Amino acid sequence: MLYKMKLNESPFESIKNGTKKVEFRLYDEKRQQIKIGDQIEFSKLPDLQEKLLVNVEDLYIEDTFENLFRKLYSDEEEIKRKTEAMYEYYSPENERKYGVVGIKISLVK
Repeated sequence: MLYKMKLNESPFESIKNGTKKVEFRLYDEKRQQIKIGDQIEFSKLPDLQEKLLVNVEDLYIEDTFENLFRKLYSDEEEIKRKTEAMYEYYSPENERKYGVVGIKISLVK
């Protein structure tokens, strides 16, 4: 299955250059449909003209971003910084409602 998502320029470019391997989202109704082996087409904001195709390699499902980052990182400062950054995009209420997912991806060349 192919899913389409929008991404800000910075994470888009990080996926493109190979430094970003996991995309973090709420585990909402749309993300609950994603399975390992699916593909995601990311469109770069704001104009959505540039696109990237990735394969879904793994899914890390947790109840909070903090718990998800604890699973993936060991540095406390990095965990705190990443958790706070996610609240710029997602409310704690929606985090509690849906849970969160880390989507491990690989770029399709």
